[in-house]
Amino acid sequence: MNVHQTVAEVTQRIEDRSQGRRARYEQLMEQQHADGVHRGELSCGNLAHGFAACGAEDKERLKLTNSVNMAIVSSYNDMLSAHQPFKDYPDIIKAAARGMGSTAQFAGGVPAMCDGVTQGQPGMELSLFSRDIIAMSTAIALSHNMFDGALYLGICDKIVPGLFIGAARFGHLPAIFVPGGPMPSGLPNNEKTRIRQLFAEGKVGRDKLLEAESESYHSPGTCTFYGTANSNQMMIEMMGLHLPGASFVNPNTPLRDALTAYATEQTIRNTAANGTYRPFYKQITTKAIVNALIGLLASGGSTNHTMHLIAMAGAAGITLTWDDFHDLSNVIPSLTRIYPNGQADINHFQAAGGTSYLIRTLLDAGLLHADVETVFGGTMADYVKEPFLEDGKLVWRDGPSESLDKDVLRSCDNPFAPTGGLRVLDGNLGRGVIKVSAVKPEFRKVEAPARIFSDQDQLKSAFENGELDRDIVVVVRFQGPRANGMPELHKLTPFLGVLQDRGHKVALVTDGRMSGASGKVPAAIHITPEALDGGPLSRLMDGDVIRLDPDNGELRVLVDDKEWNAREQQRIPLNYHHHGMGRELFAGLRTMVGGAEEGACNFGGFGDLEGDNE
Repeated sequence: MNVHQTVAEVTQRIEDRSQGRRARYEQLMEQQHADGVHRGELSCGNLAHGFAACGAEDKERLKLTNSVNMAIVSSYNDMLSAHQPFKDYPDIIKAAARGMGSTAQFAGGVPAMCDGVTQGQPGMELSLFSRDIIAMSTAIALSHNMFDGALYLGICDKIVPGLFIGAARFGHLPAIFVPGGPMPSGLPNNEKTRIRQLFAEGKVGRDKLLEAESESYHSPGTCTFYGTANSNQMMIEMMGLHLPGASFVNPNTPLRDALTAYATEQTIRNTAANGTYRPFYKQITTKAIVNALIGLLASGGSTNHTMHLIAMAGAAGITLTWDDFHDLSNVIPSLTRIYPNGQADINHFQAAGGTSYLIRTLLDAGLLHADVETVFGGTMADYVKEPFLEDGKLVWRDGPSESLDKDVLRSCDNPFAPTGGLRVLDGNLGRGVIKVSAVKPEFRKVEAPARIFSDQDQLKSAFENGELDRDIVVVVRFQGPRANGMPELHKLTPFLGVLQDRGHKVALVTDGRMSGASGKVPAAIHITPEALDGGPLSRLMDGDVIRLDPDNGELRVLVDDKEWNAREQQRIPLNYHHHGMGRELFAGLRTMVGGAEEGACNFGGFGDLEGDNE
């Protein structure tokens, strides 16, 4: 089937816009490939350092310049549930590599922090910048130039985008991304939400809240709601960087381990030494990036990717804009209901048909590029299959041809909504994005007086004092990347949800983030330019009437133009956001970071090398 006209047009304009930049990127990757792996050119002292810790068998193989050596770059730590399963992956990978007559070395670890732990805490202000630190850490891991290919072990919010950016700059290497999988299902999401709102109203104590949270987040694996972590996995699979069906297999299972071993073997097959050279840079084309964006929209994924995907694409020489998100969202149907867009979790989605069915229905409707080459060796047609174990051997079978639960996953012929859940907002308050897939239509348009805050903790006090019990647009400003690292503002959600449940029209407007956990209250986020840079939010005053109308893409303050233009920018001291918990170490990143619509990135504005935008 031919690809949908809008998908084709958006893809073509991205290619046209990126032509010079992409050509420079490909030229650099071709040169890096031509230079080759320098293991054979290292001095004896250099090489001895490179394999000093290896066993005798691996040392002998590493002395051979025609043998394959794989890099392992991992986000493992044993504190965070999503990353703890990666503990044993290096042993699985090394054994699989030896079985192929090759070697694998743990090249380096990258930091992995959890927004769920740091939510509402000073540490959250390091979260967004950790993505770029991860990209740089990936480069350091691979800088020894001992490697013919790479396996990237990451799963959560900033980790996969950071690994991707680093991988793109070593795009001459074949690469596969290796996920850890979601934890089994715990407390139902609607019950968790109920307890959180009761706690916000003071009707249950902290002991009850902790009990509910512990029953929700209870074992190794990613959180099961559809936030940034699971959106990462969806997008990576849509680009063909995972093995088919690898995204949502639970950790510490025989199938999960078999997929990890096969990913190692497949990456070795994809190296030049084995005759089938499939480098990252040739695979990650504009079409692959567009497929990732379509998967994000169809599944109602995280708004964080309106920044991350722009930075990721930029690292591969591709210039993506919010207008591309907007125009594709107008034609991509909403096909899932996974919390917070519904009550099902990611395991329910997987059981209903998962990525194999989602990809199948999008391909059937002409809404994906079928001809994207993949790490599996074929095209996206292979990704309608699912992995299974037969007598201990990994095999792929055709996935379901129909959804097994139409309350969770639907076809393009019978969507939950005819368009994606993302809108781009514009008006005299700047540009931003909003995720409406979880917002009921009757709650989407809000026109009400503003209440201005410059810190999320101020809202809690105002709520408890009864100052917000009315129709209201809550504005939390000075939350952008340059101001304080753009923390997520999830702790506001229960309070705003209570106000909405009381019958009020409620909305949030901020230059901060809400992420994939954006829920039933309309939230205009990532507003750019941010308030610190003199953006329009800095001129707002309490009582100004704001109109938020996502169906028409409008975000506007209803103030006379003459008065509005005469207002001065308001400033606040931000030093208390810049010290303590290591935040002083990130001063340079706050200074250099680009705006939200440019990917909030420290690498030349779009996640690319300085000079590639010239």
